[in-house]
Amino acid sequence: MKTTMKTTMKLSALFAALTTALLVAPTAQAADTLAKIKASGSATMGVRESSRPLSFTLGGEKYAGFHVELCTRVLADVQKALGLPKLDIKYQAVTSQNRIPLVQNGTVDIECGSTTNTTPRQRDVDFAVTTYVEEVRIATRVDTGITGIAQLTGKNVSTTTGTTSVQLLRKHERANGVEFREIFGKDHADSFLLMATGRADAFVMDGALLAGLISSAKNPADFRIVGEVLSVEPIAIMLPKGDPAFKKMVDDSLIAMMKSGEMAKVYDKWFNQPIPPNNTKVGLPLAEATKAAWAAPNDRPVEAYVKQ
Repeated sequence: MKTTMKTTMKLSALFAALTTALLVAPTAQAADTLAKIKASGSATMGVRESSRPLSFTLGGEKYAGFHVELCTRVLADVQKALGLPKLDIKYQAVTSQNRIPLVQNGTVDIECGSTTNTTPRQRDVDFAVTTYVEEVRIATRVDTGITGIAQLTGKNVSTTTGTTSVQLLRKHERANGVEFREIFGKDHADSFLLMATGRADAFVMDGALLAGLISSAKNPADFRIVGEVLSVEPIAIMLPKGDPAFKKMVDDSLIAMMKSGEMAKVYDKWFNQPIPPNNTKVGLPLAEATKAAWAAPNDRPVEAYVKQ
C-alpha cells in the first residue's frame, strides 16, 4: 500500500511538472517579440485616442504624439537590427482598462500611450526606461472658483476608468476630511467633457494630458489647472513581460535619443510647438524631473519616486 502510494505521488509530481512545462513553453515563445516581428514583418503599436500630446488620434487610423513618434523611431531601429527591408506598423487603440491585457496576450507589441510605471503593473508587464515624468494635477472650469483640494468637498470629480488619479487625490495629505463624488469617463476626452459640461466640477489627471485637452478645447481660457501637485509619476513605454532582448533593444534606442539630444527635440515638437489637429500649443516646458530621468536612464516605478 505504501509503495503504491509513493508511486502514485511520484507520477502525480511528474505529471504536474510536465503540465507546467507545457504551459510555460508557449508563454516563452509568445514573449519572443523580436522573432514575432521578424516573422510577420509587422509590429503592433498600442496607442491612445485622447492622451494629447503623448498619444492621440488624428482620425482615419492615424495617430501622433510624443510617445507615438518615439515608438516609431524605436521600431525603425528594430527594423534595421532585424535586417527587414520593410516593417509594417499597425495601430491598436487601447484604453486605461485594456492596455495591460492587450500587451499580455500579444495583441500589442509595444504600448505607446500615457502609462505610469508602477510596482503592481511590473508583475504583469515590463517598462522601457522612463521617457516622461508627470505631475498629477486638478483641472477645473474658471467659473467654479476652485483653486485647490480643500474646495472639492461636496463636489463631483471626474477621472478616467482604469487610472489611479482619484486614489492619489484621496491619499494626499491635504485631502483629509474632503468628501467628493467620483464620476468616471470612458477615456480622457470623456472625463474632460464631464467637467467641461458641468456634470463634474473638477477633472483629476496627468498634467500634460490636462494641458493637452485644455489647449484643444473650443475656448481654452474657460479652463485652468489649479492647486496642489498630487503625485510625481514616471511615464514609460510598456512592453511584454519577460522579454529581455526586446526590452534591451527598445531601451538602447531610447537612451541613444536621450544622449544625442533627439529626444529633447521630439519633446519640444509636441509640447511647445503648434500641433494638430487645431495647431495649438500645449505649452509645457521640459521639467527638471524629466531631464533627470534622461540624464540617468532608469525604469524605476512610481514607488521609488514617492520614497525620495
